[in-house]
Amino acid sequence: MKIRDLGELADRNLREALLRNFLTTLGIAVGVASLVAMLSLGVGLQNLANQRLSHSGLFDAIFVAPRTNFSAFGRPARTNEEPSASGAIAPPRPLDEDARVAIERLPNVNEVYPEIRFPTEVQFKGNPYSTVVAGVPMSARSGGAFDAINGAFFSGPAADETILQIDFARELSAQPDTLLGQQVVLTYAERQPLPPEPGKGSSAGQASSRGAADAGMSPGFSVVPREENLRIVGIVETQPAAGFGGATGRVLIPLQLAEKLRAAQTNDFREILGGTPGKANYQSLTVRVTGPSAVKDVEDAIKGMGYSTFSLLDATDNLRIVFAVFDLLLGIFGSLALVVASLGIINTLVMAILERRREIGVLKALGAADRDIRRLFFVEAGVMGLLGGIFGVALGWTIGRAMNFGANLYLHRRSLPATNLATVPWWLVAAAIAFSVGVSLAAGIYPASRAAQLDPVEALRYE
Repeated sequence: MKIRDLGELADRNLREALLRNFLTTLGIAVGVASLVAMLSLGVGLQNLANQRLSHSGLFDAIFVAPRTNFSAFGRPARTNEEPSASGAIAPPRPLDEDARVAIERLPNVNEVYPEIRFPTEVQFKGNPYSTVVAGVPMSARSGGAFDAINGAFFSGPAADETILQIDFARELSAQPDTLLGQQVVLTYAERQPLPPEPGKGSSAGQASSRGAADAGMSPGFSVVPREENLRIVGIVETQPAAGFGGATGRVLIPLQLAEKLRAAQTNDFREILGGTPGKANYQSLTVRVTGPSAVKDVEDAIKGMGYSTFSLLDATDNLRIVFAVFDLLLGIFGSLALVVASLGIINTLVMAILERRREIGVLKALGAADRDIRRLFFVEAGVMGLLGGIFGVALGWTIGRAMNFGANLYLHRRSLPATNLATVPWWLVAAAIAFSVGVSLAAGIYPASRAAQLDPVEALRYE
């Protein structure tokens, strides 16, 4: 029997019992729609997590910190650091300005900036408020923390401006919006290197000074109280992501301004003990690379220079595993409805056998082989699966749009940015239709085999 003849017979048979076949196809469509809706939710949540993390800049960031080194006190340095790609473990080095310049020269590195954060006091309308100030690079403008900023970002890398975190802004005023454009006074302790003591030019003193320098110890510094007037230009709900230190500041200022202030930080005692005289020493550095694919090579190079590194690649791998399991569970629950719909296909085709026994007998009497009868029922099952898959994908896409609309309406009422909660990619459309046809063909195996096994003489006698 030709394929064209099979198609015409299948089309005629499906239209003869139109209501029953329509209800069976509708059951398949509902099953496919539940599968598409659930998987689109999983895909949408995974894309949302990836976009937010990528937008935050954490995927292309490497956090660098100095290794602990107690050799100055007669103790061995830590040697449990993972080796670089070359297998060598470089000795610990101070994380100073020379190290920052050397890391900036590495291939695929966009920028390197230090983590500057210090506790201080802010005066507003004559009242003091204790808080923590943090320096923010200009590249953070595109970060997720500043998407919903109330006001504006810094006008320049060293502008005398500040962005307040919303909780601290509420401490300053019951109406945070009124703070925009007003001035605050930042009171901080400026670091100043100690000058050489007059009259201390003896050979013993010079030898002591040289010994401290040879040991890699900073001669120390003094602190001088300073004030800096800052204009409030913005207010943010969330704090930008931090590096090694954990928490960030509630008062944000441009990073170049923070470096220019030379404010005393919590790691200054470490610098006195193991720093390099006359050079800025950092508690940690953040390295921005060209993309996530370059993180591993740059991280190995920095480890080979004698520093500790950390990135979020391992965390993202675990996140992909979690979402894969989540998508699998959603797919299993969504497939249950499609399996139930396949029972409807079996029931419909078995009833068709009872109603069309005489027709099957005539076809066999005219020379139709068993495989032709089997193919006819397979074509009917496949057509129902194909139509059910197409309608199901359309229904699932509509359900996804409805979920997005409801979610965005909820977020809008809470002044949050809109997002796509459910996403239907092209591969999900193709997979859903293919799965629907496959399940339908599997459901048609028993009815097709039963119809092919009918005896033509008995079938012709059937009334």
